[in-house]
Amino acid sequence: MERNDLGRRLAGLRPDELDEEQRQVYQAIAGGPRSVGPQPFALADEEGRLRGPFNAMLLSPPVGGALQAVGAAVRYGSVLPARVRELAILAVAAWWDSAFEREAHEAVGRACGLTEDELATLREGGLPEPDDPAERAALRAVAALTARGRLDDEEYAGAVAALGERGLFELTTLVGYYGTLALQLRVFAGE
Repeated sequence: MERNDLGRRLAGLRPDELDEEQRQVYQAIAGGPRSVGPQPFALADEEGRLRGPFNAMLLSPPVGGALQAVGAAVRYGSVLPARVRELAILAVAAWWDSAFEREAHEAVGRACGLTEDELATLREGGLPEPDDPAERAALRAVAALTARGRLDDEEYAGAVAALGERGLFELTTLVGYYGTLALQLRVFAGE
């Protein structure tokens, strides 16, 4: 299988190559909440082609649009604190060995206070032991969800006690969303 000059199986689309439906999805990604404030990682290359999992979302605007909206809600509309969210994303990235998600979210994690030791532990597939009970509970829940796809009663109770039911719902959504992105990166980017 030949790869294009970006190392992807899927050709990157420049903004001037998009049809109207694709343009709406592109704008939701590149002009939505991901584009506000500091940019720890680039959403697009120098020609405007979306990076990482976002380019594949343009293949099916109805599905890609819904998927990017879930991602925006998980990152920007969640009750999960930034450190909890980024620890969880990086644990999923490590489970899937997703280089793009690891690179992108290590940058975001640094910006929200994750230490180099925590990042290294996650990169190596381990779980840091943060002092914060919500962070510990989230990491334990992510480990159980990625390894077994479920929480036992004790894990569930611990996660609800630390995160609340809404927080746990959002955490399980985060695990599924970033698992989906990792799978799509494996298929369309050859990662």
